[in-house]
Amino acid sequence: MNISHYTYRVTWSPEDNEHLGLCTEFPSLSWLASTTEDALKGIQQMVGDVVMDMQANDELIPTPLAEKNYSGEFRVRIPPIVHRALAMQAAEQGVSLNRLASAKLSS
Repeated sequence: MNISHYTYRVTWSPEDNEHLGLCTEFPSLSWLASTTEDALKGIQQMVGDVVMDMQANDELIPTPLAEKNYSGEFRVRIPPIVHRALAMQAAEQGVSLNRLASAKLSS
């Protein structure tokens, strides 16, 4: 398992007055440090330690999001009145409902 394939983020934590390193695939883990570089190194090291521990205990290790395949399709349920309004917008713009929804989701 290559831990560099996981999704890392560093943000500022005003509560802690430090940089906070996070990993999307391991939402319960975090690392505080005085610099962004140290926060990133810290969370990567922590993820590496956790993955090694999980391997040693034959636990299921999360697949990095970057390595997953996505079909480009998902279903979402919306109220009928919203569906109607979106269908009308799509018709008025001369595009499909899918194209309209995709544009709205990506903006």
